[in-house]
Amino acid sequence: MRKATIFLSVFLLSISTYSWGPSGDRIVGLIAERHLTKKAKKSIDQILKNETLAEVSTFMDFIRSDNTKNHMTPWHYMTIPDGQTYEEAGTPDQGDIYVTINRLIDELGSKNFSDVDEAFALKCLVHLIGDIHQPMHVGNGEDKGGNDIDVEYFWSQSNLHRVWDSGIIDSQKYGYTEYTEWIDYASDQQITGWQSSPAMSWAEESMNHRQQVYNDLPEGRKINYRYDYDNIALVNERLLQAGIRLAGVLNKIYG
Repeated sequence: MRKATIFLSVFLLSISTYSWGPSGDRIVGLIAERHLTKKAKKSIDQILKNETLAEVSTFMDFIRSDNTKNHMTPWHYMTIPDGQTYEEAGTPDQGDIYVTINRLIDELGSKNFSDVDEAFALKCLVHLIGDIHQPMHVGNGEDKGGNDIDVEYFWSQSNLHRVWDSGIIDSQKYGYTEYTEWIDYASDQQITGWQSSPAMSWAEESMNHRQQVYNDLPEGRKINYRYDYDNIALVNERLLQAGIRLAGVLNKIYG
């Protein structure tokens, strides 16, 4: 159980935290599609019917408008305060992104689902594997995953979380298919390494990347071209890793 102060931070974070923007979600989904085995792709096509992984990648954000799904809000993120491990911070009663990813993987493997059906579970997993690679979704418990960090981004008011969800990606002015073509360049060695790491490693990577996210903020928090230049490589790496790892998980389940 988390300490009361950490739990409160997590609860407040749930109010306003979203994932990669639609472009980022779809980039992750499309990268995964491109790295599926034929057998896995066939099985997934049968489950999703007329939708692709890229198209269902935004599902968990889309259903936030349904109040009966409010219990799913904490699934989008986790909190590891600076200087602590996940085990030291503790797992909240309502679950978090790490717990939920592992549960969904188990359910998709066993076909014993706690929420609706296989298609629902698969759509959630696609989204959450993308989310856990966004550094602000492994929060420090102090600023709602960067939502409390107001910034001026290209001369418009924003916040640090939103910049990392969608600002840097959308400022590249690519459609998600063009963006995928730009960054989907992983070597066989990278693919093998990334797909062999467990979900906790994905979260720890995001936690470690937080230092760059915060430290690159200039005085006055007015950010534009230089901030994008300094961080676009990290954004692209995290999107690519998410897509490759998602494919690896789905290939194990369905391939």
